[in-house]
Amino acid sequence: MKKWINNLLLFMMFAVMVACESSPRHLGDPPLKPNWKDLFSQQLPLLGHRNWILIVDKAYPAPATQNMLIINTGRKMPEVLDTALRLLDKQTHIRPVFYQDKELGYLDEIIAPGLKAYQESLKKLLPNIKLTPLMHEEVFAKMDKAAQLFGVVVLKTESTLPYSSLFIELDCKYWDADRERILRQRLADQVK
Repeated sequence: MKKWINNLLLFMMFAVMVACESSPRHLGDPPLKPNWKDLFSQQLPLLGHRNWILIVDKAYPAPATQNMLIINTGRKMPEVLDTALRLLDKQTHIRPVFYQDKELGYLDEIIAPGLKAYQESLKKLLPNIKLTPLMHEEVFAKMDKAAQLFGVVVLKTESTLPYSSLFIELDCKYWDADRERILRQRLADQVK
């Protein structure tokens, strides 16, 4: 019996040592940096129509409003866009409406090296999606107005291409403008 208990204690000590060795974390270590995809995935179910998702270049400034969550992805724009599209597509409650800076259409490879590759990646990732061009300041005005009341998630990328940011306004996936118009007309008719 004593031999069996000694073997059990020896096994338990070995198990504890292996567990301690396999864990690189120690008391006092800085907390682990959460994965940007996990952070973004956690936010998506909380978002609804009138919220925004921005996929921005590296120089995007830190906003002053508390209604904006900035997630530094540390990744290139096409990778972040691809991930965001896949996650958005899985949502049952929201659909994206895309805006891009109108200024991007006036750039070329001479003044913005890398532009052609970026545009090709957009065509590949967004083949059937309409990108509404708006002047940079117009997009920010729309987004800033929304951020006064609603949350904005900013996915900051490593892109250093000017005017390459994408601005995604979220709309309701299961309700559309036509049905809303019918509902409003019925309400107006009821009042008459």
